[in-house]
Amino acid sequence: MEHRGLDAYGYFEREGSLGQVRAEFKEVVAAARERTAEAYGRRLHSAYLYGSVPRGTARPGRSGLDLLLALHHEPAAEDGDAAEVLARGLDEDFPQILGATIPLYGKETLLSEQERFGLGWFLACLCTPLLGADLAEHLPRYRPDSLLARETNGDLADVLPTWRAKARAASSPDEYRALSRAFARRLLRTGFTLVMPRWGGWTSDLAESAEVFGTYYPQRAAQMRAAAAVAVHPVADPAVLHGYIEDLGPWLADEYTARHGTKTPRERGWPPGLPQDFPATSRDSTASLASARPAPVIRR
Repeated sequence: MEHRGLDAYGYFEREGSLGQVRAEFKEVVAAARERTAEAYGRRLHSAYLYGSVPRGTARPGRSGLDLLLALHHEPAAEDGDAAEVLARGLDEDFPQILGATIPLYGKETLLSEQERFGLGWFLACLCTPLLGADLAEHLPRYRPDSLLARETNGDLADVLPTWRAKARAASSPDEYRALSRAFARRLLRTGFTLVMPRWGGWTSDLAESAEVFGTYYPQRAAQMRAAAAVAVHPVADPAVLHGYIEDLGPWLADEYTARHGTKTPRERGWPPGLPQDFPATSRDSTASLASARPAPVIRR
């Protein structure tokens, strides 16, 4: 049987590892470890890489460095300031990365029952330990079941009105490109998690996600493959956004609700520092900071 990101018992295997980091990024990872320890000292519980760098798929000059920090306390203003300085310094000193993203959380939030299928799952399955004791030791094992599908992307219907407002407000080619990328990636992730329990596995590869989805919904396969192309090469075409918002998005939201139900309401929402195309989780308004390099974000 082909490998689908699960162990012999059907649980998620952790995605990525330090051993998969490409040679071009080893220097920046080492610097991130050293500088994080210096910046936070005893305030830091642990640090984790996520995204393309620990998966070994990062492209020099095209991919960012994603670093999640767990603190012993809930993030304060000074913690956010330190993250901003850290992200900017890494971005300026290492041209092989296109910016750095550093969301911050208190360890109690990461281990909370509220975040069991949100940030907890994200940390345990999609984050690679870099520094400190691994909080995943205190989290359960996860399976690609309908409960996880519901609690990750079962809120697309709630997101669509915000997308419509953003599309109406956009006016420049750069804005359209940014929205087309963000919308396409979220639709791909949602489409994949819709069929994830039936497929019985996990992938972060967007092209593979589209192909897996298409085997279950051939009538929508071409649309999802096109979205996978836009996710890598964004377009400045308002008609593409319209198709996502008024056709593919509403259909996908309805099908998701019918199959898995809707996500449990939470007081918080998605952290701006985490990629919004990943399965959704709760958000802390102080949680993320990214470097300010003014460049198109073609991240993975």
